[in-house]
Amino acid sequence: MSAALEAAVNSSSGVALAGGVRRGNWKAKTAESHPALLAQRRDGAPADSSLWLYRDRTVALLRRYLRLSLQVGRLPSLLGREAMRAHVTCYRAATFEDSVIFVHDIDRCLEEHAPFDKSLIALIVLQEYTQLEAAQILRCGARTVARTFPETLDRVSEIFLRRGILLPLPGSR
Repeated sequence: MSAALEAAVNSSSGVALAGGVRRGNWKAKTAESHPALLAQRRDGAPADSSLWLYRDRTVALLRRYLRLSLQVGRLPSLLGREAMRAHVTCYRAATFEDSVIFVHDIDRCLEEHAPFDKSLIALIVLQEYTQLEAAQILRCGARTVARTFPETLDRVSEIFLRRGILLPLPGSR
């Protein structure tokens, strides 16, 4: 075994691959290119394991938020504020004030999330990209998006439940 290859194998900063090529520390590279990924809380997963039951309802509320915010005449905070008024759908809200309050409440709930989580919600739920397309846009792995997106929806559901925007299912606490 050559001295260079032995040094690569014994090095603590990387792993030797076939042909003496070394793979460096992936966490350091990820932290440099995607600081928001590693800056997220490790304990970010919700404590309640039954929150997955609310994912469809949470997605429906977020899509309603998009529709009503466009009716109010502004883009959702996740998509930015610079745009002209979009086409108004025929969704029935009790009053214009109710729509404004709903949009404001959802905005406040979404402010509690990390930037990466907000990007996932904006791309996958509001702009209807697939998880693979979102991973390409965010320049991260598809597995990262596949793992993080359900956790993000669970955290959004938890906040919606806590604030009374989403009603608990019958029989749950």
